[in-house]
Amino acid sequence: MELRTLRYFVAVAEELHFGRAATRLHMSQPPLSRAIKQLEADVGALLLTRSPTGVTLTPVGRVLLDEARALLDHADRVRVRVSAAAGTAIITVGILGDGTDPGVSRLAAAYRRNHPGIEIRIRDTDLTDPTCGLRAGLVDVALTRAPFDETALTVRELRSDPVGVVLRADDPLARRETLRLAELSDRRWFQFPQGTDPLWQSYWNGGTLREGPVVRAVQECLQAVLWNGTIGLAPSGHDLPAEFAVVPLVDMEPSRVVAVWNEGDANSLVRSFVETAAAAYRR
Repeated sequence: MELRTLRYFVAVAEELHFGRAATRLHMSQPPLSRAIKQLEADVGALLLTRSPTGVTLTPVGRVLLDEARALLDHADRVRVRVSAAAGTAIITVGILGDGTDPGVSRLAAAYRRNHPGIEIRIRDTDLTDPTCGLRAGLVDVALTRAPFDETALTVRELRSDPVGVVLRADDPLARRETLRLAELSDRRWFQFPQGTDPLWQSYWNGGTLREGPVVRAVQECLQAVLWNGTIGLAPSGHDLPAEFAVVPLVDMEPSRVVAVWNEGDANSLVRSFVETAAAAYRR
């Protein structure tokens, strides 16, 4: 049994629904279903009873859930202890396409200064996964923006930023000093791919169901504005090319910069990273 497959099984067992588990793991449903079927073949017994409304655990599935959780916890502890013993402790940080943020630069400098023996690995992610691979076990901690589904996660706010609407510079609305969401109701907005966290999608659509082109990355958003006149939202503080304008929205909730990690994670590297991040972002 591979650890990744066990993580998949735990997600399905906790969500009791393949679709929700796939969203939580930031993957599509078919490969998740195949992985669970292969796990059942390896175990030699059914782990889940499927129905149109979701799944339930079989007696064997309940036993495996307890054991899988214990194995995954133990694997995490082994990784930390072995890395520490080898003098090569590693922390993997997910960043949501915001590497130019001054807070990130201050954090990097402070963490290198305070933890010279730690190897830091960075995983840059696109706009389709606000938890930056955390749920799939790809990172230890994420620097990202809320809101998103916080189930089984711990979130610490680092900063909040006002939000504006991104327009082409020659758009008539680009000359306005401020705008309201209602004034944009007839425009096309950015959309994220199907399966993206619905709280995340709703926030970046101003809380209303919208229509528009599907994008995955910041540059795709900007190109949609440039070529199609699409609009979208962006936090303040980002320098954009002269072809674009950002007009502040007066009735939009601020965008919260957060550090997020798995609930109950006792990794001391994660705790020290979050404390360093909180100090760096306060400046």
